[in-house]
Amino acid sequence: MAPRKLAAGNWKMNGDLAALAEIDILCDAHGAPSCDVLICPPATLIHAMKARIGENRIAVGGQDCHAKPSGAHTGDISAAQLKDAGATYVILGHSERRADHGESDSDVAQKVSAAIAAGLIAVVCVGETEAERDSGQTLDVIGRQLAGSLPEGANASNCVIAYEPVWAIGTGRTPTTDQIAEVHAFMREKLAASVSDASGMSLLYGGSVKPSNAAEMFAIANVDGALVGGASLKAADFGAIIAALEAAA
Repeated sequence: MAPRKLAAGNWKMNGDLAALAEIDILCDAHGAPSCDVLICPPATLIHAMKARIGENRIAVGGQDCHAKPSGAHTGDISAAQLKDAGATYVILGHSERRADHGESDSDVAQKVSAAIAAGLIAVVCVGETEAERDSGQTLDVIGRQLAGSLPEGANASNCVIAYEPVWAIGTGRTPTTDQIAEVHAFMREKLAASVSDASGMSLLYGGSVKPSNAAEMFAIANVDGALVGGASLKAADFGAIIAALEAAA
């Protein structure tokens, strides 16, 4: 099975109901894309965004979930609640969650298990810091995060992997194509040792992806799409990235 091509947008802590006007524009232009398209807005917008999208082939996802299905966890949201609101995906292990909230690989694995149990597809993020890159630890870090963040039962149907070098997120800096190719080839090889259908698991690149560099990214071996931050907030920018992925598919 060949990996699915996926253009995923992470709105992070941005957007309000008025921002959903961008979704109307995106649906008009890309309502029936030839690749998979996903947008992960703040949890407050999931239900409204899903209603806005309607029958168009654009999926909606969450940006995090709790490892427990319910309980006394004020301010948290469960995978089942995301599903109930209309989500079909959830981003887990993003570097901002790992850094700002101290999430460990084990924490991420528990959340991935919860997402799978609720019927969501987990977009599992891995990536090295600038210091780790500069000290030659990149592959060691990625290997450790993959091994620790994917629970038993993770496969190509319920998980997507997103490689996001921390030093490239929102900075305008990007790794070279050779650096991206090296990491993605390593991830494919590493996953083959633990995931039965690793050849079909989608591997995304994330980190300052924009219309001007999307085609170059999608031409790299084992890059099956992108996890896009700021450029996903505007329909024109995200639409151009979707078009680049469609052309590469």
